[in-house]
Amino acid sequence: MGLIYFIFFWIGASVFSFVNVLIYRVPKKISFVGGRSFCPSCKTSLKPYDMIPVFSYILLKGRCRKCSSKIPVRYLFVELLGGILAVQCAASVPLDESGAGIYLLKTVFLLITGALLTAVTFVDIDTMEIPNGFVLALACLGAVSLFLFPEVSLPIRVIGCFAVSVPMLLLTVLIPGAFGGGDIKLMAAAGILLGAKLTGAAFFFSVLAGGAYGIYLLAGKKKGGKDHFAFGPFLCLGIWAAICWGNEIIGWYLGLLP
Repeated sequence: MGLIYFIFFWIGASVFSFVNVLIYRVPKKISFVGGRSFCPSCKTSLKPYDMIPVFSYILLKGRCRKCSSKIPVRYLFVELLGGILAVQCAASVPLDESGAGIYLLKTVFLLITGALLTAVTFVDIDTMEIPNGFVLALACLGAVSLFLFPEVSLPIRVIGCFAVSVPMLLLTVLIPGAFGGGDIKLMAAAGILLGAKLTGAAFFFSVLAGGAYGIYLLAGKKKGGKDHFAFGPFLCLGIWAAICWGNEIIGWYLGLLP
């Protein structure tokens, strides 16, 4: 399996190299389906050997070959993250009686989902907004998952669409600014993907992580009590945690109850 995981690592790094393109171009309304990649500083088109995932950053020492401007280390981080997530996806999908074809489809599906959540995370960090196109893409993945993961029925997915998003909306009406519109729509789309139970778990994980980060900001006096920070990254983290470990964590928790 070592060779398979190595191949998946480079597939993941390559996919997430494109995620870097999305993170840069989508907020700037630049088409990501056409046009060559370029240096943001000098606008020079990049050569193929300048876009080899991970390796190009290391060989170029984190600088543009043409103008020597510094390339943000985030590009390397995102590519490494893609490789790691690809290996995680490949390891988490069981290769059972369904055969290699279904195994590959499920692994690629999970990788694409992780790539989309990563794009949402960094765009929200940069702009405090979650593009509607990303939300629609997540909803489409939810529709596809109905066929790949039929154990979560359509009615449960429909309930999941509203189970968290509607309370978030009501809370935002009562407390303006509690959640952004993009956060609410993201959880509605996640409900289609996850179903009711895992959507609730995803939101719970998000609140734990986001609450801990908020306490850190307040304790370090980095933000005041009325300041806002991007909550989308924590929602994405919660969604991914629910996908990977949600059922196990819920089962463990229920086992603790008398």
